[in-house]
Amino acid sequence: MQIIIDAKMPRKAKEALKAFGNVIELETAGITYDAISGHPDIFFFNTSRRLIAAANLPHKYFKILDEKKIKYVSGNSPVGMKYPDTARYNAASDGKYLIHRSDVTDIEILNHSKDKEILNVSQGYCRCSLLTLEKDSFITSDVGISKSLKTKGLNVLYVSPEGILLQGFSHGFIGGTCGLWDGRVFFAGSLKYHNNGSEIKAFLHNLGYETVELYDGPLFDAGSILFLNDG
Repeated sequence: MQIIIDAKMPRKAKEALKAFGNVIELETAGITYDAISGHPDIFFFNTSRRLIAAANLPHKYFKILDEKKIKYVSGNSPVGMKYPDTARYNAASDGKYLIHRSDVTDIEILNHSKDKEILNVSQGYCRCSLLTLEKDSFITSDVGISKSLKTKGLNVLYVSPEGILLQGFSHGFIGGTCGLWDGRVFFAGSLKYHNNGSEIKAFLHNLGYETVELYDGPLFDAGSILFLNDG
């Protein structure tokens, strides 16, 4: 198991993740602004079948993917300093839907999602703001995304973004604090520090998920935790 994380993730969370796989710390310079420069969900889009990597992902990470025999394709768009070039790969997907602001989405993501229904939302930073789960269920910290999903009759828990740490900003987003693997949702931080923490834990429990809190501290927006099976 390969686990790609932001190099700025708190040390205790990094150490805890090492019990579950090989941790790859992502950091870039001169590509995008510092707060998101190591966020996996800025540079990667992942489905169960294919990983799509940003066109200008630093070469050393392409080399790691090759060494680990992880199947991927390179996207068409480079990540940039400003929106929308910061959000080309920040789409969310489950078995049925591709959820993103479609005029922002990298063309390779659209090409590899033709079997999915596109749910167009106004939020370009969709994966940051959304965790997709089984049984047509979702957790989001974006009001607009919540409304869009509910119009489709989907099971949505809205939670506040307040109290989620993101360097340089008043708050982060729930999707950026976590990652999903093997029936478990891993959080960079503890839910007890979030006002909706008990609701999140109950929602996940009712869907059959285990929660793993990686350190005792506020939820930290690390641009998601990306779990990749070895090739």
